[in-house]
Amino acid sequence: MNKNFEIGSVRTYQTQVTNEKLARFDTGLVHPVYSTFALGHDVEWTCRHFVLEMKEEHEEGVGSYLSIEHMSPAPLHSLVTISATLTEVNGNEVICSYKVYVEDRLVAQGIQKQRILNKVRFTKLLQKLQK
Repeated sequence: MNKNFEIGSVRTYQTQVTNEKLARFDTGLVHPVYSTFALGHDVEWTCRHFVLEMKEEHEEGVGSYLSIEHMSPAPLHSLVTISATLTEVNGNEVICSYKVYVEDRLVAQGIQKQRILNKVRFTKLLQKLQK
């Protein structure tokens, strides 16, 4: 694992709230706003940018924790900016805090953690669990 980032480094990602990202279940649309599920997906992607640059060829990043605190809704067609800050690297664990904005309005915030694992060992663990 490469430790090539300083604590406090930031990665950002922008996305638009599309129909696919709205809050809905099998019963249909709940609210025409950015869903928790889609927000979580986009936060994971933003934070993963650190792992993509830190992991070595024989390693992979695996999500281990995600908290989401909603502050205000992001309606359909909103342009969302996710800002992830590297807060800690503890062994093989990469920890980020993040904030989600629509313009200057805070939409959500939280913590995301990933572990960088050896691909071979992780694959063996998955195979063992699938038996």
